[in-house]
Amino acid sequence: MFDRLELLHILERNARISSQELAVMLGAEEAEIIHELDQLHAENIILGYSTVINWSKTQRESVTAMIEIRITPQRNKGFDQIACQLFRYPQVTSCYLMSGGFDLMLIIEDSTLREVASFISDKVAPIEGVLSTSTHFILKKYKSNGIVFDSKPEDNRETIIL
Repeated sequence: MFDRLELLHILERNARISSQELAVMLGAEEAEIIHELDQLHAENIILGYSTVINWSKTQRESVTAMIEIRITPQRNKGFDQIACQLFRYPQVTSCYLMSGGFDLMLIIEDSTLREVASFISDKVAPIEGVLSTSTHFILKKYKSNGIVFDSKPEDNRETIIL
Protein backbone atom coordinates (compact mmCIF):
# COMPACT_ATOMS: atom_id res chain seq x y z
CA MET A 1 0.00 0.00 0.00
CA PHE A 2 1.29 3.46 -0.86
CA ASP A 3 1.41 6.56 1.34
CA ARG A 4 -1.64 8.79 0.83
CA LEU A 5 0.24 11.91 1.97
CA GLU A 6 3.01 11.22 -0.53
CA LEU A 7 0.38 11.02 -3.27
CA LEU A 8 -1.02 14.39 -2.20
CA HIS A 9 2.44 15.99 -2.13
CA ILE A 10 3.16 14.77 -5.66
CA LEU A 11 -0.19 16.11 -6.91
CA GLU A 12 0.38 19.43 -5.17
CA ARG A 13 3.61 19.89 -7.14
CA ASN A 14 2.23 18.58 -10.45
CA ALA A 15 -1.54 18.18 -10.87
CA ARG A 16 -1.11 17.09 -14.49
CA ILE A 17 0.75 13.88 -13.66
CA SER A 18 -1.00 10.80 -15.02
CA SER A 19 -2.35 8.01 -12.84
CA GLN A 20 0.05 5.68 -14.63
CA GLU A 21 3.05 7.85 -13.64
CA LEU A 22 1.72 8.08 -10.08
CA ALA A 23 1.47 4.30 -9.89
CA VAL A 24 5.11 3.91 -10.95
CA MET A 25 6.31 6.60 -8.52
CA LEU A 26 4.38 5.11 -5.59
CA GLY A 27 4.92 1.43 -6.42
CA ALA A 28 1.21 0.76 -6.78
CA GLU A 29 -1.25 -0.46 -9.38
CA GLU A 30 -2.87 2.20 -11.54
CA ALA A 31 -6.34 0.98 -10.47
CA GLU A 32 -5.38 1.61 -6.82
CA ILE A 33 -4.31 5.14 -7.66
CA ILE A 34 -7.53 5.86 -9.57
CA HIS A 35 -9.60 4.50 -6.66
CA GLU A 36 -7.63 6.61 -4.16
CA LEU A 37 -8.05 9.76 -6.27
CA ASP A 38 -11.81 9.13 -6.41
CA GLN A 39 -11.82 8.76 -2.59
CA LEU A 40 -9.82 11.96 -2.11
CA HIS A 41 -12.35 13.85 -4.25
CA ALA A 42 -15.32 12.28 -2.43
CA GLU A 43 -13.84 13.22 0.96
CA ASN A 44 -13.27 16.82 -0.18
CA ILE A 45 -9.54 16.50 0.40
CA ILE A 46 -8.80 17.29 -3.25
CA LEU A 47 -10.95 20.34 -3.93
CA GLY A 48 -9.78 21.21 -7.42
CA TYR A 49 -6.83 21.75 -9.72
CA SER A 50 -5.35 25.03 -10.85
CA THR A 51 -2.69 26.45 -13.09
CA VAL A 52 -0.27 29.10 -11.84
CA ILE A 53 -0.08 31.84 -14.47
CA ASN A 54 2.37 34.71 -14.57
CA TRP A 55 -0.22 37.33 -15.51
CA SER A 56 2.41 40.08 -15.67
CA LYS A 57 3.61 38.52 -18.94
CA THR A 58 0.18 38.79 -20.55
CA GLN A 59 -1.95 41.69 -21.78
CA ARG A 60 -4.27 41.38 -18.77
CA GLU A 61 -4.17 44.40 -16.46
CA SER A 62 -5.04 43.68 -12.85
CA VAL A 63 -4.35 44.77 -9.30
CA THR A 64 -3.91 42.35 -6.41
CA ALA A 65 -4.54 43.61 -2.89
CA MET A 66 -4.29 42.08 0.55
CA ILE A 67 -6.86 43.52 2.93
CA GLU A 68 -6.49 43.17 6.68
CA ILE A 69 -9.89 43.38 8.36
CA ARG A 70 -10.58 43.82 12.06
CA ILE A 71 -14.07 42.65 13.01
CA THR A 72 -16.24 42.07 16.02
CA PRO A 73 -17.25 38.40 16.13
CA GLN A 74 -21.00 37.85 15.90
CA ARG A 75 -22.76 36.13 18.81
CA ASN A 76 -23.15 32.37 18.21
CA LYS A 77 -21.50 32.73 14.78
CA GLY A 78 -17.97 33.96 15.54
CA PHE A 79 -16.07 35.19 12.50
CA ASP A 80 -17.66 32.74 10.06
CA GLN A 81 -20.71 34.79 9.07
CA ILE A 82 -18.69 37.83 7.99
CA ALA A 83 -16.07 35.65 6.29
CA CYS A 84 -18.80 33.84 4.31
CA GLN A 85 -20.31 37.16 3.32
CA LEU A 86 -16.96 38.36 1.99
CA PHE A 87 -15.57 35.31 0.22
CA ARG A 88 -18.65 35.06 -2.00
CA TYR A 89 -17.58 38.12 -4.01
CA PRO A 90 -15.94 37.09 -7.29
CA GLN A 91 -12.94 39.39 -6.85
CA VAL A 92 -12.01 37.67 -3.57
CA THR A 93 -9.45 34.99 -4.41
CA SER A 94 -8.60 34.01 -0.81
CA CYS A 95 -10.03 34.57 2.66
CA TYR A 96 -8.24 33.58 5.87
CA LEU A 97 -8.97 33.83 9.60
CA MET A 98 -5.77 35.17 11.16
CA SER A 99 -4.14 35.52 14.54
CA GLY A 100 -2.47 38.76 15.58
CA GLY A 101 -3.47 42.37 15.03
CA PHE A 102 -6.37 41.70 12.66
CA ASP A 103 -8.96 38.97 12.14
CA LEU A 104 -9.49 38.31 8.43
CA MET A 105 -7.16 38.55 5.45
CA LEU A 106 -8.76 38.95 2.05
CA ILE A 107 -6.80 38.68 -1.15
CA ILE A 108 -8.64 40.29 -4.02
CA GLU A 109 -7.97 40.87 -7.70
CA ASP A 110 -9.60 43.60 -9.70
CA SER A 111 -8.86 45.62 -12.81
CA THR A 112 -7.80 48.95 -11.24
CA LEU A 113 -6.88 50.60 -7.95
CA ARG A 114 -10.17 52.49 -8.15
CA GLU A 115 -12.11 49.19 -8.38
CA VAL A 116 -10.29 47.85 -5.31
CA ALA A 117 -11.01 51.06 -3.38
CA SER A 118 -14.65 50.88 -4.44
CA PHE A 119 -14.90 47.25 -3.33
CA ILE A 120 -13.55 48.12 0.11
CA SER A 121 -15.71 51.21 0.60
CA ASP A 122 -18.91 49.77 -0.89
CA LYS A 123 -18.77 46.08 0.05
CA VAL A 124 -16.40 45.55 2.99
CA ALA A 125 -16.59 48.63 5.21
CA PRO A 126 -20.42 48.81 5.47
CA ILE A 127 -20.73 45.27 6.86
CA GLU A 128 -21.97 45.32 10.44
CA GLY A 129 -19.13 44.21 12.68
CA VAL A 130 -16.28 45.46 10.45
CA LEU A 131 -14.19 47.76 12.63
CA SER A 132 -11.36 48.68 10.26
CA THR A 133 -9.46 47.70 7.15
CA SER A 134 -5.86 48.09 6.01
CA THR A 135 -5.02 47.50 2.37
CA HIS A 136 -1.69 46.45 0.90
CA PHE A 137 -1.10 46.27 -2.84
CA ILE A 138 1.12 43.60 -4.37
CA LEU A 139 3.66 45.33 -6.58
CA LYS A 140 5.51 42.26 -7.85
CA LYS A 141 5.26 38.52 -7.31
CA TYR A 142 8.51 36.71 -6.69
CA LYS A 143 7.06 33.38 -5.55
CA SER A 144 3.50 32.09 -5.24
CA ASN A 145 2.25 28.64 -4.27
CA GLY A 146 5.82 27.37 -4.22
CA ILE A 147 6.51 28.52 -7.78
CA VAL A 148 9.20 31.12 -8.46
CA PHE A 149 8.32 33.85 -10.98
CA ASP A 150 10.95 35.27 -13.32
CA SER A 151 13.88 33.40 -11.83
CA LYS A 152 17.10 34.25 -13.53
CA PRO A 153 19.38 31.26 -14.10
CA GLU A 154 22.37 31.33 -11.79
CA ASP A 155 25.82 31.48 -13.30
CA ASN A 156 27.48 28.51 -11.62
CA ARG A 157 30.63 28.63 -13.70
CA GLU A 158 33.85 28.57 -11.75
CA THR A 159 36.33 31.37 -12.21
CA ILE A 160 39.62 30.23 -13.70
CA ILE A 161 42.55 32.57 -13.43
CA LEU A 162 45.47 31.90 -15.77
